[in-house]
Formats: sequence, structure tokens, C-alpha cells
Amino acid sequence: MRSWMVAPTAMPIGPWRKVSGVRHTIVGAELVRNFLDARFLAPPALWVEGVDPLDGEVGNLNSALVGAPESSPGKAAREGVTLKDHAFFIYTSGTTGLPKAANFSHMRMLFMMTGFFGALRPRSSDRIYDPLPLYHSTGGVCAVGLACLSGGALIIKRKFSVHEFWSDVHTYGATMFEYIGEVCRYLLNAPPSPLERGHKGSTITGNGLRPEIWRQFQERFAIPRSVEFYGATEGNVSMLNYGGAVGAVGRVPNYLEWLLPSRMVRFDVEKKIPVREPDGLCIECEADEVGEAIGGMSKRACREFEGYTKRAESDKKTLREVFQKGDTWFRTGDLMRRGVHGYFYFVGRIGDTFRWKGENVSTGEVGEALAAESGMDGRACMASLVVNGDFELERLPENLRHRLAPYASPIFLRLSPHIDVTGTFKQRKVELVREGFDPSAIADPLYVMDADIGVYERLTSERHADIIVGRVQF
Repeated sequence: MRSWMVAPTAMPIGPWRKVSGVRHTIVGAELVRNFLDARFLAPPALWVEGVDPLDGEVGNLNSALVGAPESSPGKAAREGVTLKDHAFFIYTSGTTGLPKAANFSHMRMLFMMTGFFGALRPRSSDRIYDPLPLYHSTGGVCAVGLACLSGGALIIKRKFSVHEFWSDVHTYGATMFEYIGEVCRYLLNAPPSPLERGHKGSTITGNGLRPEIWRQFQERFAIPRSVEFYGATEGNVSMLNYGGAVGAVGRVPNYLEWLLPSRMVRFDVEKKIPVREPDGLCIECEADEVGEAIGGMSKRACREFEGYTKRAESDKKTLREVFQKGDTWFRTGDLMRRGVHGYFYFVGRIGDTFRWKGENVSTGEVGEALAAESGMDGRACMASLVVNGDFELERLPENLRHRLAPYASPIFLRLSPHIDVTGTFKQRKVELVREGFDPSAIADPLYVMDADIGVYERLTSERHADIIVGRVQF
């Protein structure tokens, strides 16, 4: 690229360059103005797809690509590069503050791509529809790998659209497509369409297809095969559900346990740490017992935890002295159970995090926004608030929109007279999670967000019943 890219006017170095070392940024045409407004954050070279350079401040990526030679740059361009070198960074969802830059080596990229290629066996005639963002490992690595390794076509959708999904599948002759769980929910919640059947799609792959909609999704849309998978962007625990067991995120066959050692350890939900024996070692879970999923770390290819750009963040995900002295394991931060047949089933995220619309959300972030609005520190899981007489519920939705991403805003509110605390003054959250949002069982006022009009309304027993049976969608 250096032979043909002419860097435009240099810009001040912002904080993000200190994290990732970025020298060039590529921005979509629809976002270039927003990006230039944040000029103080911009790296030295900005490239924009689809527009002419603006006053010498940005480079035209399309023109640069057209002017690039079509022949191979030769070995000189990759001289000294090894599989262990960085291919790119993928940023985490950001559950505790800003997103963290996760290291992604060439080895890890190829390992992930070949794993999906081996599981789905795409052919050069296949056409993979990718409605997910390329900065997401599912859309940017898994889907891309299926096309690159098979010689098939990759159909990139600029932005996922429920209304255009099946039309796109027909128009472009898609035979496979990638998903995250909420994509499947959105499609199921959409009105029936004559285009949702009679397509060429035979296989789908992704993560987050929940058990309660699994069969319904495949039957309604005539999808013969679904390959669910599990894997963290930065982690070393990965598995695929080759056999299509409903609700399972995958399994590790016995003959691959040496390469992909994934285990379950007993976990203390209140203390948020693995349970240890008197000798200091962890306890492996029995079949169908819920625990934290961990992955063995070693110097073997793809068993290393590549971690984040900041060592301190990486250390938080490392568990030592697990089954024997001196061993080291990666903590997924996910609670799972392993069935008697070896399949893993996702239960939930550990700690102050929940997953909604395909994103990890920090309850601390939500709590801070609610505390700022109510003027009191009433933070607990499921947005339980202690407020005074000055609290105005009507103002809350609009104010939260300025503080939280749409997927992070609470759907349910509980107004409590107080929050129970432990002897060490830690807020007790397990009971709140267990009680849920049933107004017939909870004396405190409960509210639910009405997405159509954007306000919180009192949650009645009738509305609760409608939510439980699926007559109300969010």
C-alpha cells in the first residue's frame, strides 16, 4: 500500500492512536462529516470511501484502489511478517468503560477461518450473505473466511435491514448467511413475507440463536441447517455445534480436547469468583452443573491468550493454579453448563453485565446514568431505583437517550424504598434477579418501556402475561 497511498494532511494524534498505534483510518462516506467534527481525535491519515477529498483533509479510497496495481506485491511486502504478528485489533463491546482493543494475530485469524470452513464446507458456488458489521468478528472474520477459503462470493450488506433481508437473499442468490441472535428475533417478529421461503439458503451460522426460537426459526424460514458457535473475540475458548443440537453453543469432541481444552469450574455467583478446595485448586463441574467456562492456555498455536493492548486488562482474564500447580487458564466470564453428551449450553454473563440486542451491557453504566438522573445512588441489577419525591419518571427516557446507547437503556424499572446490603455494605443483587419483574409477586411499583411511544408505563399483571407469552415485543 505504501507504494501508491499518498497520505493527506497530517492531523493531531488523539488518544486512540496511543491505544492501537493506528496510522490510517477508513471512514464511510455517510460518517465523514461527523468524523471531521471530532478532528482532535483523528489520526494522521484519513481515507473516505466514495467521496472526493475535502480540502486536502481526506484521501479518496476508491481512487486509490483503482490506481493500485492488480498484480501481487510480491514477498517483499510481507518480509519479516510471521503468523504470530498482529493482523488487526478488534474492539470489545465495552462492558466496563471504553471498548478494549483485543489483539488478533494472523494465526488466530486463520485458525478461526479454517474452523468455519471445515464445519460448513462451503464451495466456490456458494454465496455468503453478511448483514453484520465487519468490525465484529462474526461478520468480519467468520463470514469473510467462508468466502476467501472456498472461492465463493461474499455479499456485504452495509446495514442490516429486516425489510430488505429476504429480498436480498433472493436477489443475490444467497446460499448461506451469518447471524447474531437478535437478527433471528427481528426476522421472526416481522410480518410474514412471501420471500421468506423458496430461497436458496441451506445453511446459517452465528451465535446467540436462543433455544426458545431455534426450531421456530428454522421451520418458518425453511432453513435445513443451523451451525451455532461460541467464541470470544479475545479468548481461546471456541466450539461449534456441528450436530445441530437445539440450544447448544457447541461441543469439543474427545479427539480435539488436546487442541481445544475447555472446562467448567464451579462458580460462586455472589462472590463472583471460582470456588476453590482447601488445597487452593478449582473444582470441575459435574454434568449439567452451571459454572464458568475456561480455556487452557499454552504456547501451542491458538491456545495462547493474545489478550488486550493493555497488560492489566489481560491479567483480569487469567486464572492460575486451577487444576494443578503452575497451570494457567483463560476466564470467559460466561456461565455455562455441559450436558451428559458433551454439548455446552450458554446460561449467562458473570457479574454486572447482561446481553441485549447482540451487545454486552454494563449494569454499572446504566446505574450511573440512572443515579445521575435521580440524584441518588440506587444501583442494582434490573434497574432498581431508590428515588425521592423530586424524581420525574416522564423525563427519564429522553434523558437516558443522551447518556446510554439504545441497547443499554433499561426496559424495566423497579422503584424500591431501599436496597438491601450485605454486612460489608455491598448491594444484594441476586435476590432482585431471582424476583424478576412479576407485579403479582413484587410489592414495589414496576414499569415497562413502551417502545412505540417511548415512555415508561406501569407494568400490570395483564401486560406481564402478554410479555411472558410473547404478545409484546421489544
